[in-house]
Amino acid sequence: MEGPIVKVEKLSHRYSVQWAIRDINFEISKNGIYGLLGSNGAGKSTTMNIMCGVLKQTEGDVFIKGISMRNNPVEAKRHIGFLPQKPPLHVDLTVEEYLRYCARLRFIPVPEIAKAVDAVMDRCAISHFKKRLIRNLSGGYQQRVGIAQAIIHNPEFVVLDEPTNGLDPNQIIEIRRLVKEIGEERTVILSTHILSEVQATCDHIRMIEQGRVVFAGTVDDFDNYIVPNSLIVSLTAMPAVEELRAIPGVSGVESLGGPRYRLKFSDAMDVKERIVETSVARGWRLTEIFAEKSSLDEIFAELSKK
Repeated sequence: MEGPIVKVEKLSHRYSVQWAIRDINFEISKNGIYGLLGSNGAGKSTTMNIMCGVLKQTEGDVFIKGISMRNNPVEAKRHIGFLPQKPPLHVDLTVEEYLRYCARLRFIPVPEIAKAVDAVMDRCAISHFKKRLIRNLSGGYQQRVGIAQAIIHNPEFVVLDEPTNGLDPNQIIEIRRLVKEIGEERTVILSTHILSEVQATCDHIRMIEQGRVVFAGTVDDFDNYIVPNSLIVSLTAMPAVEELRAIPGVSGVESLGGPRYRLKFSDAMDVKERIVETSVARGWRLTEIFAEKSSLDEIFAELSKK
């Protein structure tokens, strides 16, 4: 059985006397897009920089395709593509010149460079700008060039730090679409503090707070981390709040205007069924009922204890 693409093992790092991260462990064994979440100072940037070989850890190790970043960093980095928050662009080069330079840095054989550059420009939809100076590109297209340099050598593992930072809404949509396409073929870690970015782009989440992993699971697992304790119902007959509060299992009622109500419950067992039965018996004409999920902000606050 093939090993994990990325394995972070007992990873700790200390700046001066303070630990930035402490005993972080996780594995990523399949392709997809993984959100690396955390509030400012939580330790996600430290973790990401160690994973990419930018920073040497105090303790522990990172394995990329089974290769130790501590013991064999050059070989491990061959499997990594990295886009920092500020793309490492040489703005006085054309797009094609810059990507040829990046291909040489990545030890792509000289006879294969032209083909690799053409392929990555096509993938990132920047071929029509290949002769244009990078400084003359919009922010969105500069970000595409940054992503192109990160994947030009076909790495199995791609790390993107805030890839939509500073872009307008249309550019954000385009970059998200590109990131999703890349995630179909390889493992992508997307570092961000924007929760909507995670929800729109990622399949899985790893969340770090106070230097430790506090959540690891799918986006659906994250959405359902806080068990719902309220229902939204629409009742055309608009019964009195007191009548709804009298339903067994309902602990509180809030009118939302018109036929909609928020019903709090302490025990989910059979409460929906009781509401439906009562509505039928009293002719309330129920048209809608669903569990109200906590917002991503509320879940983030709960996990980060803030």
